[in-house]
Amino acid sequence: MAQRGWITKQDRKKKDQSGCTTGTSSSGNRKEGRHTWTVGSVASFPREKDAWLEIDRRHMKPLPDQSAIRTGCLTFGDLAASYMQNGMTKLHDNSVHRKALHRRLPAAPMGQECCSGHSPLEIESWLGSLPHSNPTKDKIRRIMSIVYTRAQKYGLVPRSDSSNPVKWVEQSAKSSYKPIVLDPATAAKIFEQLSGFELTLTILVAATGIRISEAMGLKWGDIDYQNKQINLRRVWVGDTIVEQLKTEDSEAPVPLTALLATHLQDWQRETVYGRPSDWVFASARSKGKTPRSSSVLTWDHLRPAAIAAGVKLKKGQRFGFHNFRHGLASWLVNQGTDVKTVQGLLRHSNVRTTLGLYAHQVNSSMLAAQDAVMRAMQPESQAVN
Repeated sequence: MAQRGWITKQDRKKKDQSGCTTGTSSSGNRKEGRHTWTVGSVASFPREKDAWLEIDRRHMKPLPDQSAIRTGCLTFGDLAASYMQNGMTKLHDNSVHRKALHRRLPAAPMGQECCSGHSPLEIESWLGSLPHSNPTKDKIRRIMSIVYTRAQKYGLVPRSDSSNPVKWVEQSAKSSYKPIVLDPATAAKIFEQLSGFELTLTILVAATGIRISEAMGLKWGDIDYQNKQINLRRVWVGDTIVEQLKTEDSEAPVPLTALLATHLQDWQRETVYGRPSDWVFASARSKGKTPRSSSVLTWDHLRPAAIAAGVKLKKGQRFGFHNFRHGLASWLVNQGTDVKTVQGLLRHSNVRTTLGLYAHQVNSSMLAAQDAVMRAMQPESQAVN
């Protein structure tokens, strides 16, 4: 029989740990590495048998009939780990969700303490202390609620309102971020400051509205010149390739006009990484094995080009490739393009996102709209040509 490990008691004052811990992996194979973690206080598990029951329960995959298993002192980190291992993968493939589940939440105070002891006010206070925007904080709040709800579903925590404190947590999702909306004339001036792959990448993002993570995740085989479309299949987030896009709508093919195809073909002939299996914007440093870093491209190329083109940026002001996405939506809407068409180009799941967050009215459009209303309200005898 494989060795399960062992249980030891540790002095909290010396080890800063309370209670029983296991000293090896569940297989007992020391070559696989040592996995030591806190089970709980001796007061919670007075008998060794109780501690082993808790250990076995934590290693079990959550099944519908687990409601009868004693809950013990699970931390939120335990619930998050169970969710990532056995839950839906689509949620934590998103960069914000993945970072929250892997790093922020387990490392937070409530991530290391018994999950049944947190109050809504404590969680609100913790969220308020995070150096992130309101939308990001609200996403973290929603992730926590999903993890708690799933834990209740599988009997890891009691199915009662008090067992999900996030239910009463309030967190605004309103963003204070005001993007710089780039019109086509300004975009053209930025293009003049760039060359090579930086120019091709910027034109691609500006013309299609695809996200920079999607652009960096492109391979030449994803570009279908014959059918005039670009197939998005993956994203490059940080230093990780995720073989899944944000939503089902994000997976829709992107139109490829003749002019844009010409720019891409020119770059494909120029780059040494032009095979179907190569990254479109391959990193020379990694010898084509990975895409380039979008953050480096932003700071080293895009921002200086925008400043040279006359875009006024304050020190530390947010500016990046995503501004072209806002500019594309705003320009198309102000030109009278059908809103559903704009939504389709940006691949938004909801048209409210297109109009509420991305389509910014410009002064000329508002003046024209006001002028049309004024002319409509005037009697014919007072009409002004």
